[in-house]
Amino acid sequence: MLRKLLSIYENSILFPGRPENPDELLYIFFDEAENDWMGIPKIEVSERELSLLKTLYELVEVQSATVNSAAKGWDKFLLLDGPPPPKYSSKMSFRFIQFHINRDDANHLEIESALRGFFTDEAIIIWENVSRGIVIEEKKQISLSEEELISISETLESDFYVKISFFIGKLQPFSIQLRSKYLQEKEYFSFVIARLTHPYVYTFERIFPAYLAFHLPEELTRMTNQGIVEVFNEDPEMFSTIKIYLENNLNASMTAKKLYIHRNTLQYRIDKFTEKTGIGLKDFYGAFTVFLACQLFEQNRKK
Repeated sequence: MLRKLLSIYENSILFPGRPENPDELLYIFFDEAENDWMGIPKIEVSERELSLLKTLYELVEVQSATVNSAAKGWDKFLLLDGPPPPKYSSKMSFRFIQFHINRDDANHLEIESALRGFFTDEAIIIWENVSRGIVIEEKKQISLSEEELISISETLESDFYVKISFFIGKLQPFSIQLRSKYLQEKEYFSFVIARLTHPYVYTFERIFPAYLAFHLPEELTRMTNQGIVEVFNEDPEMFSTIKIYLENNLNASMTAKKLYIHRNTLQYRIDKFTEKTGIGLKDFYGAFTVFLACQLFEQNRKK
């Protein structure tokens, strides 16, 4: 039952166990029946709501740390709309790598320890809830590429039997606006988490086409789909071929390898698509239009 409050108090935090040194800005509640621990920002709870919550759950008095760590400074700033961490300046830049784990019962300590083995010692890790967290890196600490994060995802799945996805944020200068930029990136990642089918590493560039397609007005959706959807409906294999071809930057060899087909077979399908739609994929504008149509077609299939 306590977990259902996450949809009401969006900035609340679900802990994997009894929290140690929790933020003093949180009410800590315990649900004995489900063995769940949750922290809810005090500023979001009225006196009447607090009285009601206390009748349903145990309000736990947990002693807070006397000195906030760097992690807690970021925790307050990003998750609780607190003040910016004091020891940073506008000359410094940061990026946020958000991660999502597909299991609520994963061991946070083990996973965090594994993550720290991949990132630099100075990187800060904070948990948003039982399945999501953030790695905060300063510009001088950045060391991992997208390909290396894919390898990390595969390693963690092998070692801990969890599937983990990452969203690599943009490098941003430190300022009061940094939280709003994080929240925008969080929205993109939340969008893809609701729709992802396998662990992956995402960036703004990878997510935005699908995000744009999802938010297109119905009239524009029909215009974009004109003539292309019919081809995909008639031949679903054609859809998979064209989408993978575009996702692999029109690289025929890589696409054929991923589809387990001969390059001649791939070229035949591409030529057949162009013949039916009149759209050439070697042209940027044609490729962009078809890729957008692929995103719309895929979303409609999932409805």
